[in-house]
Amino acid sequence: MARKNSGGFGETIRTVIYAVLIAVVIRTFAYEPFNIPSGSMKPTLLVGDYLFVSKFSYGYSRFSLPFSPALFSGRILGGGPERGDVAVFKKPTDNSTDYIKRIVGLPGDTIQVIHGILNINGQPVTREPDGTFTDDTGVVLTRYIETLPNGVKHPILERSDDEFLDNTAPYLVPPDHYFAMGDNRDNSQDSRVMSDVGYIPAENLIGRAEFLFFSTDGSAGWLEPWKWFGAIRYDRLFQAVR
Repeated sequence: MARKNSGGFGETIRTVIYAVLIAVVIRTFAYEPFNIPSGSMKPTLLVGDYLFVSKFSYGYSRFSLPFSPALFSGRILGGGPERGDVAVFKKPTDNSTDYIKRIVGLPGDTIQVIHGILNINGQPVTREPDGTFTDDTGVVLTRYIETLPNGVKHPILERSDDEFLDNTAPYLVPPDHYFAMGDNRDNSQDSRVMSDVGYIPAENLIGRAEFLFFSTDGSAGWLEPWKWFGAIRYDRLFQAVR
């Protein structure tokens, strides 16, 4: 009996090790979970959303690996993002903080914001009014549907067209770099802020946001299990990120 129990314990340990290895492989090469801690991507993504990011969409760099070891440079086995992708990347100014924004500028593009309107290569991007959005603080924002040059449509929010980042100088996106902006245009630190985010090197891309697997409105704490089910945003579960 002792030998049988020992074998059973050993089998359990091996099963746990295999499970951990499989989870690490999936997280490194396939899908990695992320959560949304800020409102810079509203209304597309809300604080308390949890989503999966596909690691294989853009290939792999050292930032695809746990702890980002400097084993190689550049990217392998993949192409770049398309305009309109919601992408997760390492913040270029520290190479450690995870950011999620929408890719609006590709290598070689000239990007400029004029009176709140995104301009790409000298052409204003079309936006159509789409009602309003009330923020958590009670501020009513104007919602627009923006249509990028490749036909991708997505919502954005504007407090006004005269905020700090609503009028910028032109940005020329360097080779192997991308330009990203938050959908909540007046509440987003993004590529418009060169001293904080700036252009995103292709190497810093982690993956493309694919779909939500969980969402909570934050009204239930970990020590309040009787509130957990009421805090879930059921209408956001398993929604694609667009």
